[in-house]
Amino acid sequence: MNHFIKLGGLLTAAILFWLPAFAQEIKGMVTDSTGKAVAYANINLRNKTGDAILVYTTTDTRGIYILRLPANTLQNDLYLEARCIGYKTQTRVLNNLPAEIDFTLGVSYNQLDAVIVRGSHRPTLRTNGDTLSYKVADFSSVQDRVIGDVIKRLPGISVAADGTISYNNKPVSGVYISGDNLLDDKYSIATNTIPNGVVDKVQVIENHQPIKVLQNKIASNDVAINLTFTRAKLRPLGQETVGAGLPGNYYADFNALLLKDQFKAIHYFKSNNTGGDLQQDLVSHNGAGYQKRTGNDDLPAAMLSLGSVNDPNLSRTRYLFNRAGILNANDLVNFKNGLQLRVNAYYLRDKQQQDYSLQTNIFLPADTVRYTEIQHNQFNPTLLHAQFTLNVNTEKYYVNNALTIDDNRSVNYSDLHTNGSLLNQVLKNHSSGFSNEFNLVRSVQSKNIIEAYSYTSHLDKPETRTIGPGYNATIFNNGIPYAQLVQDVNVPTWYTNSYISFKIPGKILTQSFKSGFSMQSQTLTAALSVLQSGNGSNPAFDSAVNHLAWNKKKLYAEAAYDIPVGKFRASLSLPFTFQQLNYSDTGYALKKELARLYFNPELNIKYQTGIENFVTLQYSYLNGTGGISAIYQGYILKDYRTLYANNADLTLQQNHRAGLGFSYRKSLTLFFFNINATYQHTRANNIAWGVISNNFQQRVVLPFPNSTSSFAATGSTSKYSFAWRTSFTAMVQWQDSRSVQFQNGALLPFHTTAETLMFSAETKLSRRLSASYRITGTQTSSHSPAAVSTVRIDQLLQQAAIYFNPSASLQFKLTGEHYFTKRQGNAGLKYFFADMSVKYRIKKRGIDLQLDAANFLNVKTYNAFYLSANTFTASSYTLPGRIILVKLLFNL
Repeated sequence: MNHFIKLGGLLTAAILFWLPAFAQEIKGMVTDSTGKAVAYANINLRNKTGDAILVYTTTDTRGIYILRLPANTLQNDLYLEARCIGYKTQTRVLNNLPAEIDFTLGVSYNQLDAVIVRGSHRPTLRTNGDTLSYKVADFSSVQDRVIGDVIKRLPGISVAADGTISYNNKPVSGVYISGDNLLDDKYSIATNTIPNGVVDKVQVIENHQPIKVLQNKIASNDVAINLTFTRAKLRPLGQETVGAGLPGNYYADFNALLLKDQFKAIHYFKSNNTGGDLQQDLVSHNGAGYQKRTGNDDLPAAMLSLGSVNDPNLSRTRYLFNRAGILNANDLVNFKNGLQLRVNAYYLRDKQQQDYSLQTNIFLPADTVRYTEIQHNQFNPTLLHAQFTLNVNTEKYYVNNALTIDDNRSVNYSDLHTNGSLLNQVLKNHSSGFSNEFNLVRSVQSKNIIEAYSYTSHLDKPETRTIGPGYNATIFNNGIPYAQLVQDVNVPTWYTNSYISFKIPGKILTQSFKSGFSMQSQTLTAALSVLQSGNGSNPAFDSAVNHLAWNKKKLYAEAAYDIPVGKFRASLSLPFTFQQLNYSDTGYALKKELARLYFNPELNIKYQTGIENFVTLQYSYLNGTGGISAIYQGYILKDYRTLYANNADLTLQQNHRAGLGFSYRKSLTLFFFNINATYQHTRANNIAWGVISNNFQQRVVLPFPNSTSSFAATGSTSKYSFAWRTSFTAMVQWQDSRSVQFQNGALLPFHTTAETLMFSAETKLSRRLSASYRITGTQTSSHSPAAVSTVRIDQLLQQAAIYFNPSASLQFKLTGEHYFTKRQGNAGLKYFFADMSVKYRIKKRGIDLQLDAANFLNVKTYNAFYLSANTFTASSYTLPGRIILVKLLFNL
């Protein structure tokens, strides 16, 4: 017995002696840049010389590992290494034991299995993690002058008429220049200016998180584009063009670009009277995202206009009479300490003319209201904008401050013939203001993240419109002739929004908590007055003056959760908002307060069904309130025939929105496919009531419940055929909306549907010959059981182009557009436009001579049909006609 006791004691002592040697262990988790677990990664413990592996293990299917150290291991001589095929190797120095060490592996840029094509004449597409790279030379043509010409034909990418770029039907958040955000979301400046020949690759970055502190911690669903450059970026660049032609036309485009790593600049001057709309370069392609970030989504829109003319469904170069000029400067400087300074500024002046006529039919249950209108308009906008941005973006902290100043003015004139009356209108607008946006994101020692945000803005928008002589004297001046009717409106606005947030990143769950305060202060002043023939002035009637004060305060708190688990990713936002509203107008004994607590949840789910495929699901519920422009009690003459006022409480809305989508991509074969469906339902506590006659419309908002709903489904696909050397694209879209209007005492429900089909092909028939073709068909119908039978409009647009390069010095281009529009029961409208261009290169001089003939068939009139609810409009537009232009092109 004693022997057993002694033996047991020896074994116990041995175990206690050896146990500390194996008690020291290292454990952790290995994930990729998207937060997905990396299974079967090798975890190696090495000495500092790296010539021996002391012990190793592999991660399990959850990416978790446990590594036990050998006895008598010297901790100061070790480092830990994580390796996995397809990922970059990562190391960590071992300081203390036991230890918990996590690895986040970046995708290896040496992956070769994603190279889709090997060959001298075939396009190449590479994928590296979330980045898809198009080699520009594989898709460009010698006739592509700027990079935007190439982007339009890249498989999987589409470009809208206003320049908005979408990848697999998702709008991109921005276009970066060698990784730098030079232009924010005004990226048309880059796509319309940067020469094609200097761009090496167009990179599409999915799940783009531009803030380095948040990378690998806070997931993003944004898609961005990055342009990389050849060695030509090391010197100044510029493509200069001057042109003159008939009848009395001119064209100038001078630009200077420098695209170095430390300094980037895009400067240009453009001027023309050939229909080139220079304001297209200034479009903010992500305005909704900016409003959501600042919370300033209730800016007052322009309240006055000269009329209700629609722009024709033509390219603006077809119908725009202009005389425009713009100076645009964009500079970015990178300093060694990570500081980045940026200046974006432009000044634009334009003079536009417009001649049109229209006939409008409003179908009512007991009658059809008709009116005619002939208008000659002149618009004179002047736009001044400057933005100064300071940015520091490091792995430890992010600072961004943007100061923006705007001053926009316009004086517009209109000679109007309506139902036999001749009127003169003058509309003056002056919108000026500033904003400052500050954002700080910092990582603390606990790896948590603190964010502070502040935004302040002020906007002043005085508007004045005069109409004369003696317009509708029966309504406005007791039937007595008078000189002019004057409508003044101004809505000065102050807005501020500040919050602080705290983010707790985790392996499975990232938590974010935010609390903040916002305030909006506005005053709506308006007066409709009559200027008598003897220069005296008086109000048009008693209820024609407004002096409405408005204050909206919000105190909000939000909890958000981001869950990236393997192929599954979800983000849930749970915001609570306490909103207090005060508005008053002593002239109408109006003084009201409203305090409400709102809950606006939002859920986004993404599930990776394959390496390149995923399903998305979104749902949001939003409580909204109307703004100051929906509660004024006195009448405002918004245009010459619409008198608007309100006689209801503040609009309260509840909006449900749900969406489902599937995105498929096969880089190996350059095939892209996506399908999306969305449903939206909105309930409101009021409805607009209208009284419509052949000469005039009066509208008042009444306190009756109202609802609208819409459903939309879109599918698109893009495929590059290597055998045919052709990019094929197809799209189908269906929209269905239901609404209710209250007109002339009748409650009218409306059901509107729109169906669109599109197919296009871009092909290189040979090195010298290429062509493109696009066909788009749209059918729009509106039906109201209480009014009339279904009204339907069918439209078909065909666009074709042929590019021929018989030699390196000579290029031909011929393009055509065919428009067909038909209203049910009426004859169809047909129009054909054709353009031609010939370019000859003088190699010794390094210049090009180009002859352009736009609309050489000389189409000078365009008619169009428009349908909205129970309103059908037939419009006729005067076009500039044929323009012949000779251009001289040269490079810096």
